[in-house]
Amino acid sequence: MNPLLESFKTPYATAPFRKIKPSHFKPAILKAIEITKKEIEAIIENDKKPSFQNTLESLEFSGQKLDRITSIFFNLNAAETNKEIQKIAQEIAPFLAEFNNDIRLNKKLFIRIKQVYNSRDALGLTIEQRMLLEKEYKAFSRNGANLNDKDQAKLREIDKELSALKLQFNENILAETQAYELHLTQKEELKGLPKAAIEAAVQTAEQKNKKAWVFTLDFPSYKAIMTHSEHRYLREKMNRAYGKRSFQNNKYNNEQNVLKIAKLRYQRAQLLGYQTHADFVLEERMAATPTTVQDFLKNLLKSALPAAKKEFEELQDFAKKDGNTNLQIWDASFYTEKLKKQRFNLDDELLKPYFQLDRVLKGAFEVAAKLYDLHFEEIDTIDTYHPDVLTYKVTDSKSKLVSIFYADFFPREGKRNGAWMTSFKGQWIKDGNNSRPHISIVCNFNKPTKTAPSLLDFREVTTLFHEFGHAFHGMLANTTYPGLSGTNVYWDFVELPSQILENWVYEKETLALFATHYKTGALIPQEYVKKIKESANFMEGMATIRQLSFGLLDMAWHGVNPLEITDVKAYEQKAFTSTQLYPEVASTCMSTAFSHIFPGGYSSGYYSYKWAEVLDADAFELFKENGIFDRKTATKFKESILSQGGTEKPMRLYKKFRGKEPDVNALLRRAGLKK
Repeated sequence: MNPLLESFKTPYATAPFRKIKPSHFKPAILKAIEITKKEIEAIIENDKKPSFQNTLESLEFSGQKLDRITSIFFNLNAAETNKEIQKIAQEIAPFLAEFNNDIRLNKKLFIRIKQVYNSRDALGLTIEQRMLLEKEYKAFSRNGANLNDKDQAKLREIDKELSALKLQFNENILAETQAYELHLTQKEELKGLPKAAIEAAVQTAEQKNKKAWVFTLDFPSYKAIMTHSEHRYLREKMNRAYGKRSFQNNKYNNEQNVLKIAKLRYQRAQLLGYQTHADFVLEERMAATPTTVQDFLKNLLKSALPAAKKEFEELQDFAKKDGNTNLQIWDASFYTEKLKKQRFNLDDELLKPYFQLDRVLKGAFEVAAKLYDLHFEEIDTIDTYHPDVLTYKVTDSKSKLVSIFYADFFPREGKRNGAWMTSFKGQWIKDGNNSRPHISIVCNFNKPTKTAPSLLDFREVTTLFHEFGHAFHGMLANTTYPGLSGTNVYWDFVELPSQILENWVYEKETLALFATHYKTGALIPQEYVKKIKESANFMEGMATIRQLSFGLLDMAWHGVNPLEITDVKAYEQKAFTSTQLYPEVASTCMSTAFSHIFPGGYSSGYYSYKWAEVLDADAFELFKENGIFDRKTATKFKESILSQGGTEKPMRLYKKFRGKEPDVNALLRRAGLKK
C-alpha cells in the first residue's frame, strides 16, 4: 500500500513521514493527477447551468489529495533532499506542468467559469466568493485559456521546460554549496573566530572523517569566517567560493539556465499579450506596473545613496587605520562588525550568550500569546522527516486547535541554505468544518556544540521572528477557500506579517521575555538593550542599497526583452552600476545563485521586501502609539490582515487596519534616512 494515497490516520491527520519512502511519491502523484482529472471532468459534464457552487467551489476543492502529496514532496526536496528525491523531482515536474496546463487550457471548463464571471453582478456573492471568482477567471485567462490551439501548444512546451530548468537551477546551487569545504589544520588560522564557531568546525570535521577544523558554505559557518576571521586571505577565499557557486566551468554552471529562464518567461509573457514578464507578474501585485516598481526603487535609492556613500567612506577610513588601503567585499562584514563594536561597544559575540535558541523560541511563543492568544505545546506524537524537527500543537485560550507547527532549525546535508516558512496542509472551511493548517518554519542556525547550546546572533533572532510572522499568517488563517487562505496573497503584501514582527525584537519589553544569559540566567543588561536600539540603523544606507541592488537586478532580467543577452556576468554588472560601492569581483556572479528570482517565486517581485518594509514601518507606528502588546491593536491586525488571507485586495485590508494608505516616509524615518 502507498501511504500517500491512504487517508492519514495520524494525530491531527499529519503527514506519516515514517511510512513514506521516496519511491512512493511518483506513483502517488500520478494517481492523484488521475483522481483530480476525474473531479474536473465531473464539473465539466455537469448538465446543470454553471453556478458559483457547481463550478468555482467544486474546482476550488478539487485536487486536494494532489496538493497534499506535492506539498510534502517539495518541502522535503528543500529541507531533506537526496539524489533519489532530486531525480523524482525532475521526472514529475513535466507531468505537473502538463497537468496544470490541462486544467488552465481546458476550453469547456473555462466556458463554465466565464459564464459565471460574466453574470457575477447578479449572483449576490460575498466579498470572498467574488475574489475567488476573479482570481480563477484571471488564472485561466492569464495562463492561455484565450489562446488558439497552436499558441496553447507553445505555452505547454514553455511551461514544461521552465519547470525542469528551475529544478536544475536549485540542484546545481545545492551541489556547489555542499561540494566546498575550507579545511584548516593550523591553530593560528583560527585567529579571531568565536569559540562556538571553532567547536562547530570540529564537529563538521568529525562528520567528514577529517581532523582539525572544517568550515563550509552553510551560512552559520560561512558567516563566522566572513565576520570574525583575522586572516584576510581566508575571508577572500570563502567569499570567492560563495560568490562563484554555479558560475564555474563545471556541470553545475547556471549561466545558461539564467538565460533560458529569462528568455522563456519573456516569450511566455509575449504569447499571453504582455510586453514583458514583469508586466505579466505585476498585473497581480499591489505595485501593478513595472514603472511603479522602478520609480519606487529609484526613489528609495535617491534617499539612501548619499547615506550609503558616506558610510562606505567611514568604513574605508576605519579599514585604513588597520592597514587595509584597498577595501573589498570580503572585508565588509569584518570591518562593519569591528566598527560597530568600537562605536557602540557592542558586537554579536557580546550578545550571543543572551540569545539561546531554546529561550528565543519560547520568547516568540510568549509574543504570540500576548498578541494573538496563541499557545504552543510541544508534542512527540507527530512524525517528522528528520530527528532535528520539533513539533507543536498550537491552541487558543479555550484550548481550541489553531494549527500544527513544525520547526526545523539546523543545517545539514540535503537542506538548502536560508530560512523560510511553508505548510504541509492549508486551512479551509467546508461542510461546517474549519480544517486547520499545518505550518512549518525552516532555518539554518548553529547547532549546539559539546560545551554550549545553540546561540544566535542578533540578526538570526530577527530571522526567527521574521519566519514566525509568516507562520502567524498561516496559523491564523480563517477563510472558506484554500486558495485564498493564509499566505495566498499578493507577493508584495506577503512580507508584511513577517517583517512587522521583526520590530518587536528591538523593544525592551520583548527582550525581557527571553534575553537571559545561558549560563547565569541574568537578564540582558539595559545598557545592551539601549545599544541595540541605538545601533539599529548602523550602516542602514549600505544595507538599503544592497537590497535595492537585488530588486534592480530582478527588474533588469524580467522587465525587458532579454533575447539578445548573451553574457550573464556583463549584464548583471551593468544592472549593478547605480548601486555599486565595492570593487567588482570578476570570478563571482549573483544571478547564477539568485534562487529567489529564478527558481523561486520572486521573479519581478524582489522589490516586495522593500515595499513591505514601507507597510510594516507604517503599521508598527500604530503599535508604538498604543503599546507594542496592546491587545486591541493586535486583534485589529489579526482580524483585518492575518486571518483574511487573500479574500480582499491588499490595500483594502491594510486600510481596514490602519485607517489610511501607508506612508513611505515611515520607512525612511525608521531607517534614519529622513528626520
